[in-house]
Amino acid sequence: MADVTLTFEEGTIRVETDLDAEPTLDLPHTETDVRSKTRRAPAFRYAALREYLDDRDVSCADSVLDAPELPDLASSYELRAYQRDALSAWEEAGRRGVLELPTGSGKTVIGLKAIEDLRTATIVVVPTIDLLEQWRRELESEFGVPVGQLGGGEQNVEALTVSTYDSAYLRADGLGDRFGLAIFDEVHHLGGEGYRDIARLLAAPARMGLTATFERPDGAHEVVADLVGDRVYAIDPDELAGDHLAPYDIKRLEVELTDDERERYEEANEVFTDYLVRSNIRMQSGSDYQELVKRSGSDPEAREALLAKQRAREVMMNSDAKVEALESILADHRDDRVIVFTAHNDLVYRLSERFLLPAVTHQTGAAERREILSKFRDGDYSRIVTSNVLDEGVDVPDANVAVVLSGSGSEREFTQRLGRILRPKSDGRPALLYEVVSAETAEERVAERRR
Repeated sequence: MADVTLTFEEGTIRVETDLDAEPTLDLPHTETDVRSKTRRAPAFRYAALREYLDDRDVSCADSVLDAPELPDLASSYELRAYQRDALSAWEEAGRRGVLELPTGSGKTVIGLKAIEDLRTATIVVVPTIDLLEQWRRELESEFGVPVGQLGGGEQNVEALTVSTYDSAYLRADGLGDRFGLAIFDEVHHLGGEGYRDIARLLAAPARMGLTATFERPDGAHEVVADLVGDRVYAIDPDELAGDHLAPYDIKRLEVELTDDERERYEEANEVFTDYLVRSNIRMQSGSDYQELVKRSGSDPEAREALLAKQRAREVMMNSDAKVEALESILADHRDDRVIVFTAHNDLVYRLSERFLLPAVTHQTGAAERREILSKFRDGDYSRIVTSNVLDEGVDVPDANVAVVLSGSGSEREFTQRLGRILRPKSDGRPALLYEVVSAETAEERVAERRR
């Protein structure tokens, strides 16, 4: 009889021990389950439990994984040197960890090679329907086997399955024993409160996270590291530019507010800063802002301060001079493929009407968005304008010029937008990103922070 028996039950590992054989066995990550008179661990601790038992030569009856078998797989891709380095770093880390590579550098290819090498049932978790369809096409094309899909109107499971984060969240406790490898694309999403449970409920011992920007401002990347593994490989866009990514340049254009805009900006900003002084709030961290939001629920002056901050932000981000700067940029890049990014939908539609640009926002239906991106890819459209919806999770056709008219101070957002123009161009043209910033406003600090 084995000293320890491991079984999977609804997102947990049930651990039964023969105390006569191992009276001093102190199993890590487990807690006593009074109802079943056994011990239990979260499913994601399965690999650590097996390692602990194997290191101590404890005999184990293990029926945790019920993963379907895969045939021999082989893809047509040849890894580049940095992709081989990334995959090797992941292997050396015990097949757990996060790989941080720029958009357009071929993160998907590394995931395919991991599946090919491990030859184990795999679930790929992605944030959007666009990525769901993209991964499914790649897997079917490269491996020629049925690929399951959870999300986008389908709920079928195969040895290779692609799922949205939302669908995986709903199904993980029932599917946690079906896969030996879990790949989390745009893994920073896993730091969200609900999505964390996906990784906790899966028993998959091999785990790979893929992202262009691992760290989160809220510190939740530390949770991701516990669930998937530490960041084991990272490479900067500058290291790949010119060889594997397009060479690029970033130009900052400072524009002036009109007299009317300056007056409205200063008036609103004064209301906001005066309240901060009176309330002794320094706005040096996210917790300071949350405190202000909390106060606004009961304090009319705090609410007015928040509204004033929003008014000032809208003035500096949507200034008339930015529109004029964009007009000049578009004139200078008539033969280029241009993506214009803004922070607000109102400005998207204003620019769309002014310059006759196809617009993509969160309000754009899926069919219309696909049609716009398809025409951009085919060259029928040479420029589009968008808010945050194209920052990540969408297969955006190649462009060589990006214009950031407005955005947040997020390094992730900036990196994702830069990544949209970094794929190598057949004609060798460099990529160019314009940042258009309102001078002598808080936007200057925002721009510095995101870079």
